[in-house]
Amino acid sequence: MLVALHGGGMRAGYFDGGATPSGSLLSLAAQGGWAALALDRPGYGASAAALPDGATFGEQARLILAALRGYAAEYPVGQGFFLVGHSLGAKVTLACAARHAEEEGAGSMPVLGMDINGITHRWAVAPSAANLFQCRRSLLRNWGPRGLYPPGSFRAAQALAGPPPAREVAEAAGWPDAYRALAPRVRTPVRLTLAEYERWWVCDADAVEAFAGQLVAAPVVRVARQRAAGHNISLSGAAHHHHFQVLAFAEECRLASLTGGMAA
Repeated sequence: MLVALHGGGMRAGYFDGGATPSGSLLSLAAQGGWAALALDRPGYGASAAALPDGATFGEQARLILAALRGYAAEYPVGQGFFLVGHSLGAKVTLACAARHAEEEGAGSMPVLGMDINGITHRWAVAPSAANLFQCRRSLLRNWGPRGLYPPGSFRAAQALAGPPPAREVAEAAGWPDAYRALAPRVRTPVRLTLAEYERWWVCDADAVEAFAGQLVAAPVVRVARQRAAGHNISLSGAAHHHHFQVLAFAEECRLASLTGGMAA
């Protein structure tokens, strides 16, 4: 089962195609035989009223893993969960994998692997509340060139965008140190995709090597570059291609869970 976690100031609908239904990760996953679930992270959507200031990334991981345990108790999830995370949601994805490894190991709810995008450990812009919500204001510089997105994308994104919760914003500036502590605890295969026009994060060769190099316990770490895409890959014209790569890695992780390993 594929579980997708959206970025800051977005909603679960981010993974459902935006202005182009053919770009939907959820639909493509279902066509490939995967059950697919996109969540509004804690502090977004229906939980916003109960958590008006949001939750830390660690708290979100605890709540999401509890929700997935509850889901797995009622519905079949096949061989386990494969996690997908975008931007700030990738932080939660990494935290989920680390927490799961420590609390459950190879228990009844395995996490097979993860695919994350739109993140490294070094910000390219100051992670202030104003900057994290610029996508709403002008939909704008940190998305990359407008031509990367299908017509209607910015209008469709208005329905998804909203202020990121205060606690999430407050914690964002400390991500470099938080990642340094979190990365060695991740023990699942990881695939990282960086867009050609990524502008939120430093993603030169040195930064990417340093980011991947801290995932010392992950059995596999892959790095990919998505051409003709900005930060919001899943809303861009490259979404379909990117999602195929996500599902290919997910399938590789699923097969590896049957054979006991996968090639680096």
